[in-house]
Amino acid sequence: MPYLSPVAVQRVEGLVVAALVVVVTVTAGYPWWSLLALFLVFDLSMLGYLRGPRLGAFCYNLAHSYTLPAALGAVAVAAAGFGDPIGWLGVLALAWVFHIAVDRGLGYGLKTAEGFEHTHLGVIGKARRPDPLDGRPGSGA
Repeated sequence: MPYLSPVAVQRVEGLVVAALVVVVTVTAGYPWWSLLALFLVFDLSMLGYLRGPRLGAFCYNLAHSYTLPAALGAVAVAAAGFGDPIGWLGVLALAWVFHIAVDRGLGYGLKTAEGFEHTHLGVIGKARRPDPLDGRPGSGA
């Protein structure tokens, strides 16, 4: 059996989850465009980087983990089950999961305290490009 890298598996998994969220959004009667309208809201968590890489990674990871949107979705489903649907809560939870899934599909993982470009899926951005002087990734000034 061929080897599949964990990074590739997580990227494919993210794209599959994103597709599933679109199907659930449309099936639940929510407007599909709400996923796009709310897409960048969750990246406001990057503002933590203004205070340093540790706080930035904490804020980013808090907003880019499936835990909080799953809890929010559970509240929305429970409310609907008790006959008190909170539609905006369901839309927010789905949009949040969609954002995380697309990010993972594109290779943006959870951040480490080393800096924004260091993720659990590998190095991204400028740090990934090799230095023309020595060929090692991220070794340039």
